[in-house]
Amino acid sequence: MAKKTSTNAPKLLSGGNPQIAKADGNTPVQAYIAAMPGWKREAGERLDAIITEACPSVRKAVRWNSPFYGGAEGRGWFLSFHCYTRYIKVAFFNGTSLHPIPPVESRGNETRYVHIHEDEQINAAQLMSWVKQASVLPGWRQSA
Repeated sequence: MAKKTSTNAPKLLSGGNPQIAKADGNTPVQAYIAAMPGWKREAGERLDAIITEACPSVRKAVRWNSPFYGGAEGRGWFLSFHCYTRYIKVAFFNGTSLHPIPPVESRGNETRYVHIHEDEQINAAQLMSWVKQASVLPGWRQSA
């Protein structure tokens, strides 16, 4: 009888988005990034590095199977990202207050997105500028 091999790898949800339990801190965010499939893992590592460089005191957490980044405790979240089949969606919760405004519109009044596709370079300078701007704005506060 063949032995079952068990892995501790997180389940990948629709679009290859890693299923990571709700938790605060860098550890669950790094677990999410490590579980991102294929090219998305390297892009996730780059995103996290840019965000951390732009805002060294950033708070990190995983909520709804996505990494969230926030400013000082009690100020809410300013950014999140999520894996989809063909891209990574980076959400700026107060994106309409950023200059220039991130390119992808949202159904929400203030949220704007940046989509990162495979074989596409991340514009680190622009992303860093948006992160710095967003980190000093009042953030989004989730109710759960």
